[in-house]
Amino acid sequence: MPREPRSANQLDPAEEAALLETIDRWLQNDVAPHALELEHADAYPETMVEQMKKLGLFGATIPQRYGGLGLPILTYTRIVSKVCEVWMSLSGIFNSHLIVAAMIERDGTEQQKERFLPRMASGEMRAALALTEPDAGTDLQGIRMRAVRDGGEYVIHGTKTWISNGIHGHCAALLVRTDPEAQPPRRGMSMFIAEKGEGFVVSRKLEKLGYKGIDSAELSFDGYRVPAENLIGGVEGRGFHNAVGGLELGRINVASRSVGVARAALMQALQYAQQRRTFGKPICEHQAIQLKLAEMATRVEAAQALVERAAEAYDAGRRCDMEAGMAKYFASEAAMENSAESLRIHGAYGYSKEFPVERLYRDAPLLCIGEGTNEMQRIIISRQLVERNPA
Repeated sequence: MPREPRSANQLDPAEEAALLETIDRWLQNDVAPHALELEHADAYPETMVEQMKKLGLFGATIPQRYGGLGLPILTYTRIVSKVCEVWMSLSGIFNSHLIVAAMIERDGTEQQKERFLPRMASGEMRAALALTEPDAGTDLQGIRMRAVRDGGEYVIHGTKTWISNGIHGHCAALLVRTDPEAQPPRRGMSMFIAEKGEGFVVSRKLEKLGYKGIDSAELSFDGYRVPAENLIGGVEGRGFHNAVGGLELGRINVASRSVGVARAALMQALQYAQQRRTFGKPICEHQAIQLKLAEMATRVEAAQALVERAAEAYDAGRRCDMEAGMAKYFASEAAMENSAESLRIHGAYGYSKEFPVERLYRDAPLLCIGEGTNEMQRIIISRQLVERNPA
């Protein structure tokens, strides 16, 4: 989807290094000592959220004129990877939020930008991206949530599920049907910024295998009224376009998360392999372990390269669904493989909750599912290959 180039936002290497060093200090001092306990308790990290506000993470990619940091996506991916090396759940709290901000920045009216983006940049207003429904996930055109115009408002009925930030967030970008008869169905879809209020109900918190601490919720809407001025762009029928454009950034984010998880699994395995001894020597000196470590390291570097390629395309304002799809597909599979290999290298200790590798092993599967399954990514990649290389 067309976007304004972000080339003017590039940081010089010294600025980026200083920013990443600040993030590193926060992660090591304030996140790492508490992540295991919070994750096992599935407790929302209130204190860390306040710290993320002060660091500016909720405004990381929001332009400076609206109070954000205005970071290039390339720098943002490096922040995300660092966060996910320590605790992946934190990245979800600001990722969905920033996808919504990017949609408003790209497709919203100037009044919507002035109204929402400054509060989003500060973290005062934290947003959820509400696309998925009980019977529609990857197939967005299958959504059923309905919005009917009633004077200066729309009345919304329906359910959204698996919504990150659904409990602790303050608003949600809702993909709805405003014209159920439209063909193809995407032409009858619209996107609203829905602030919590009467008729906006958090039905339940969803229990998960991993990715704990962040709130994943089911949301119900029964006669919920949203002002017409909250329709992104002010024109019906553009919701599918809003969502697909937002998912480019979302897939780059998931790929960046995957790099962090894959690298954490490698580093945990590398450290353990130098400490654990069998048959009179560290297991890192056994050829079988060396082969695993080499493959894990290569996956991390290849995944990082694909993420950077996708981020550079996004920053340049180019369409990058193929690049984002490649990065998301390869990097998430790398996270799956590395977490499994790391667990095997740890042996019985990898199965213990006392070691971070057990958490990595549970977190990694989500990366192959979220922001579009890897099966769908391969279809997107193939279609783009054909479109870009006609016979």
